[in-house]
Amino acid sequence: MSDDDSTDDTERAGPQEEGPGDRSDQGRPPGFDALQAAAREAIDATRALLDVAEALVNDPEMVERFGSVVRAATGAAARAARAAGTDRGPANDGPDDDGDGVQRIPVS
Repeated sequence: MSDDDSTDDTERAGPQEEGPGDRSDQGRPPGFDALQAAAREAIDATRALLDVAEALVNDPEMVERFGSVVRAATGAAARAARAAGTDRGPANDGPDDDGDGVQRIPVS
């Protein structure tokens, strides 16, 4: 190596590869980190869903138990809706309803 060559080996090697924790925020659009975190959470949630699906496939009795729980929950919800009288038809139209589906509420 001659004295004229003042660059050292690190400058000649070019940009070094960075690890996942060594990245700087330069060149990233705003919100990139939040988007990346959300994507990782979505991947984790999908893995959990696949684990549940695998458990259901491997254990047919669990499918029956799960089905009975869902049937019971939907039956209870239907009974509660009937008991609450959720009829929202024209019979519920009040004086502030012109029949166009929009209720006007006076604000003072």
